[in-house]
Amino acid sequence: MKSNVLWITRTAVFVALLIVFQFATAFLNNTLITGSLVNLMLIIPTVTCGLASGLTVALLSPILAKFFGIGPLWELIPFIILGNISLVTVWFMAGINKRFQHIGKPPLRMLITAIAAAFVKFAVLYVFIVKLAVPVLLKLPDKQATAISAMFSFPQLVTALVGGGLTMLILPDLRKAITKPSS
Repeated sequence: MKSNVLWITRTAVFVALLIVFQFATAFLNNTLITGSLVNLMLIIPTVTCGLASGLTVALLSPILAKFFGIGPLWELIPFIILGNISLVTVWFMAGINKRFQHIGKPPLRMLITAIAAAFVKFAVLYVFIVKLAVPVLLKLPDKQATAISAMFSFPQLVTALVGGGLTMLILPDLRKAITKPSS
């Protein structure tokens, strides 16, 4: 029971931070800043609280973004969730998979994970949104189709890489803070 309460509390804190970051950066209208912070908020709960926590944030992130006016069309949200799930899953699998433990020291493993996860998320979003949803499923005017395709191509790779880099910077101290016994 105590572990369930702790998981719920920690996941709620990460969802709250996600909301703060999305709300605080919405007025900037800058996908690189907002996206990087959102990716950070996808990765951190995954590596500190587990896959279920990361998946919860991954699911809620695009829905909350839409409510804040920074999300794209409702029809794209399932694909964004899929991209988020792919990022979270790669981070989780790299953390628990013993086959990766021999790859250098933890910073090198985290760097490889950050790059791999970013490319996987980018590939999922590119294939499902740029190559499938925009040209086939959505019948959008050319200008809007071009804008959405541009938004879900290389900027997604950059924001996932920056989110992974930010994770590498703060995770060691965050893990110490989380595991530090209370006095």
